[in-house]
Amino acid sequence: MTANIDPFRAISVSRLAHALKAAGRSVIHMEFGQPSTGAPGPAIARAHAVLDADPMGYWENPELKTRIARLYADRYGVPVDPEQVVLTCGASPALVMALSMSFAPGARVAIARPGYVAYRNTLRALHIEPVELPCGEAEGFMLTAAALAALDPAPDGVIIASPANPTGTITPRAELEKIATVCRARGIAVISDEIYHGISYGLETPSMLEVLPEALIVNSFSKYFSMAGWRLGWLVVPQNGIEAARARMGNLFLTPPSLAQHAGLVAMDCRDELEGHIATYTRNRELLLAALPEMGLERIAPPDGAFYIYADISQFTDDSEEFCRQLVQDTGIATAPGVDFDPLEGHRYMRFSFAVSTPEVAEAVARMRPWFAARNRRSG
Repeated sequence: MTANIDPFRAISVSRLAHALKAAGRSVIHMEFGQPSTGAPGPAIARAHAVLDADPMGYWENPELKTRIARLYADRYGVPVDPEQVVLTCGASPALVMALSMSFAPGARVAIARPGYVAYRNTLRALHIEPVELPCGEAEGFMLTAAALAALDPAPDGVIIASPANPTGTITPRAELEKIATVCRARGIAVISDEIYHGISYGLETPSMLEVLPEALIVNSFSKYFSMAGWRLGWLVVPQNGIEAARARMGNLFLTPPSLAQHAGLVAMDCRDELEGHIATYTRNRELLLAALPEMGLERIAPPDGAFYIYADISQFTDDSEEFCRQLVQDTGIATAPGVDFDPLEGHRYMRFSFAVSTPEVAEAVARMRPWFAARNRRSG
């Protein structure tokens, strides 16, 4: 029997936004978690050069694997053998590989709710049962060791995300250490999604590898490196998982795009340009944190990292999908309905991505102010 997979409702909002744009409307895309900037300049230059000189083919770049391994030594002080790094076609295949090599059909894997929509649906597609743990305002928007310890029976695994999507919450090192202790004691395998590492606002973002070397780590060039469309990511596996991971990558996906691997290697050393993006996200975050409460969106998850604001809109609606569709129709501002991330409570939440330009954020605020003000008067 095939698995039932929920739709990604932000895509329907995005389709509406693109239709409005095709009809001549001005649209600001804040519905997806992708930087509006392109790949770093030197990476693009390298790609142009490669196109003229290299016919390309199936390939796994050993230099890139070595450079990624060095990232873990430089950023986290964790030794990683380059052979533990399996290059993938983005983070999504890395997640599929991590799940399929760790769990059999029928296994149970804990995830946060709210959490990234693809965790739940990828688990279901692989016939693995998602065990959703409430991680809302009362829980500090964080999956905790205590919540894992309280599950009876223990799950077979857990997906940790820090910074998290949709909330941007960062799990502190002390809590990661507690999670590692619980998982070791209860035999819970850990997959850590660290795709937003490098994007934080004053808080440390430790890797799960620092406290649990046997964890599987998912990461990508899509967010910090601003290369979403290049479809390049990686999976870090323990030594005893190398062959299983490589077999899955080779059979299911072959290799990542050769061109992306050439560009990605250069992008890893474009720190000044990439940190400029973080400065932009910082300004955008400040603008929205100041403006949204004035519009009536006062209950906001703590955006410690990533580039999202997850806001409670219960005073306006109990249908976040229709609310987001109406917002884009009336103002041209495309956002993501919270029901994507939380099928139980997400009907009263929405997510804003601020990975756009600062002028676009300012324009979005200007358009949304009167729209929310009208709804405030109605609710009043």
